[in-house]
Amino acid sequence: MAKTGVVGVGSMGQNHARLYSEISDLVGVYDVDKNQAKRVARRFGTKAFVKLDDLVDSAEALSICTPTKDHYEIATKAIGAGKAVLLEKPFTGDSGKARALCLDAEKEGTVLAAGFVERFNPVVSAARDALGEGKFGKLISLESRRVSSFPSRIRDVGVIMDLAIHDIDVMRHITSSEILGVYALGGRFAKTKFEDYANLLLEIEGGVTGFVEANWLTPMKVRRVSLTCSESFVELDYIDQSLKMASTKIREVDPGNMFQIPLEYDVRRISLEKEEPLRRELEDFLAAVGSGRAPHACGWDAVANLRVCEAASESLRKRKRIEVPLER
Repeated sequence: MAKTGVVGVGSMGQNHARLYSEISDLVGVYDVDKNQAKRVARRFGTKAFVKLDDLVDSAEALSICTPTKDHYEIATKAIGAGKAVLLEKPFTGDSGKARALCLDAEKEGTVLAAGFVERFNPVVSAARDALGEGKFGKLISLESRRVSSFPSRIRDVGVIMDLAIHDIDVMRHITSSEILGVYALGGRFAKTKFEDYANLLLEIEGGVTGFVEANWLTPMKVRRVSLTCSESFVELDYIDQSLKMASTKIREVDPGNMFQIPLEYDVRRISLEKEEPLRRELEDFLAAVGSGRAPHACGWDAVANLRVCEAASESLRKRKRIEVPLER
């Protein structure tokens, strides 16, 4: 079993530690809050490291779940030591630094995975497969809604980097295409440092359009995406992991009775076997570490997602469409 470690054991890091304790040899955790590290280590039967360097030396693969501002420095240290790294979103929050990490990982010959957990949601996998097999017809547009109340744990990024980036990644993943341009509207409703609501209109390769709504102002949690296709309308719910597909047929029309249009509706709701997306993500990461293959969400995916987020932030300021750079 791979020797794993977790750097940063706040809300997300604790979940990484929990799962690593079940599927790998969790050698330890590290956090700047030493008492928090000790509590998490006791809970999962592992060691709380006092020094980050000691954990890096002891582990083969590391999840980095610290605040965004620390991502680049810690990931650079781990990659330089030849360790495999899974860096939680938003993966440095800077596409230039993300690109540098990708090049460093390629130079060291080590695995660099990106923590975009939604692409490991079973409902996203099912939709991507069905779309690829032509079961929905041709994709025309995608629309996502990711809203909730303000999270006290987020301090160093806005909703574009924290929330919308998930759906940007899902849209790239489902379509197997890149985003060419973005137009964004939004701003700060509350007294926050970063934007707390944003609406993004995305131009995707192949003529597909995408729309992402994200905010921290809604008193309920919604995590959904819908696909408008030539033969079906499909709704995915990330939370309950269900897929609803609707199609319509028009029978022969009586031109003398336009009051009653003879429509046939076919609506199907498919509930998939529930799986924890984070477990699937970590299992994929460890499989990549063991085999040397690329993880399904790699560092270059993070670079592409961050470039869209950066373009969206620029669009928000300038109130115009911004092109997204595609070069590596």
